[in-house]
Order: sequence, then structure tokens, then C-alpha cells
Amino acid sequence: MGSTELLRPSFGDLMRGWRRRRRVSQLELALEAEVSARHVSFVESGRSMPSRAMVLRLAAALDVPAREQNQLLLAAGLAPVYAERSLDDPGMGAVRAGIARVLAAYEPYPCLAVNRNWDVVQINAGTSALLDGVAPHLLEAPNALRIALHPDGLAPRIRNLAQWRHHVISRLRREVESSGSPDSAALLAELEGYPGGLDRSTDLGGVAVPLEVFALDGRLLRFLSTVTTFGTALDLTAAEMSIEAFLPGDDDTAAALRDGMPKS
Repeated sequence: MGSTELLRPSFGDLMRGWRRRRRVSQLELALEAEVSARHVSFVESGRSMPSRAMVLRLAAALDVPAREQNQLLLAAGLAPVYAERSLDDPGMGAVRAGIARVLAAYEPYPCLAVNRNWDVVQINAGTSALLDGVAPHLLEAPNALRIALHPDGLAPRIRNLAQWRHHVISRLRREVESSGSPDSAALLAELEGYPGGLDRSTDLGGVAVPLEVFALDGRLLRFLSTVTTFGTALDLTAAEMSIEAFLPGDDDTAAALRDGMPKS
């Protein structure tokens, strides 16, 4: 037996880890998945190996993300259910076209596509309203959250930085708790180390947290963010993709973006 096999966690270990992360007992998991508690105990202890259908049923009951469902299947000696192809793959043409259509539909308002780790995949022209003035080194391998909160990024121009930091960091923290992704956890630790403070208050009558950012010409722009995802994707690249749009939060912002913002 190789060292890789010795270090690889068993299906039971992974399942137990997800059950504990979701803070449910074996009995609660069994009820949710409509299986016997005895069977849950057997698969966690390694006394029984689950079928493909059982792995997916337990994963669904625990709301395990797609990538980690693949890991569970592999640990059970089964083939993964989700493929993973580059966005440039010929078979991903429909996904590329869908992203392009959504980005174009939001013009002239900022809109960008990001992957699971918030790395920027594609942007529309309207996103220049947010990226103008950002340090070049942050645009070499652009990460949306790093650009937003880094002192060399958008942060110095965000009027409600402490409020926006709390919104962004809280959202990423929930994603880390949900997915267990070490990459997301590392990004969270990085963002928490940036200056700017935290403000838990909301605005707009408590409905949403706006992004209030000064344009290069000094005008205040006010945005509300929305998110679009590929909810039924069977490819990890598509399943983990999200499209973040920033809609104008007031008439002045809408007019400024329609008229075109001055460049740096």
C-alpha cells in the first residue's frame, strides 16, 4: 500500500466530518436521508460500503457541495458524478455563451463572472467603473474580493468600507463553513488581515448592504449587488461559477454609468 493511500481519508471519515460540520446526529441524518440510523453508523465506521445512490443521498441530506460529492464518491471506490473541464473546452460553449449574454445584458452596469475562489473569469465593460485606479499587481491574477478590500485596490475609495468589509467577510466565512475549502479559508484569513474595521449595520431600511464607492472624478456611486449561478450544472467549472452584478442604487449612479465614467 502506497503512502498516498495511507493518507487518503476513508469514506466514513469524510462522511462523519460533513455530518459534524452540519451539526447533525446520525439519527437526524438518517431521518433526513430516509435511511436507517444503523446504516449510517455502518458506513461511518467502515463496516459497510455505500452504493453510489446512497452516497449521493447522504450528500444531498448534508448539502455537500458538488466538488466534495466527488471526493465522497472516490473515497467509496466509485466514479465521480461531476466532470471538470476548462471554460475553454469546446464542450463548454453553451456555458461561455451564457456568461457572455448575462454580462452583456447588464451593460452599462458592472458585472463579472467569478469561480469558487472568487478569481475573476470574465468582466463586462461596465466593470471599469470599479477597476479604474486599482493597482496593476492586483489585476495580474485578479480576485474579486482581494481587489475590493486590499489597500491598493478599491478599498480606499469605498465610503462605507467597514460596512462592506463586514458584508464580504461574513459571506466568505459562511462559504468556508459550508464548503470546507482550504483555498477559501486562506483567502478569508488574508482578507481579515486587511485594515478597514467591521460595521454590522445595514442600510436601505435593513434590506441590503450597498456598496458606496467614489469614482475617480469624486462622484459617489451607490450599488446593490445581485448573484446569478448555474443551478443545474453537471460540470464543476459551471457549477462553481457565479456572476456578480452591481446595479445602481440611486438615479444619480444610473445616470453616471449610462453617460460613461471618466477614465484614469
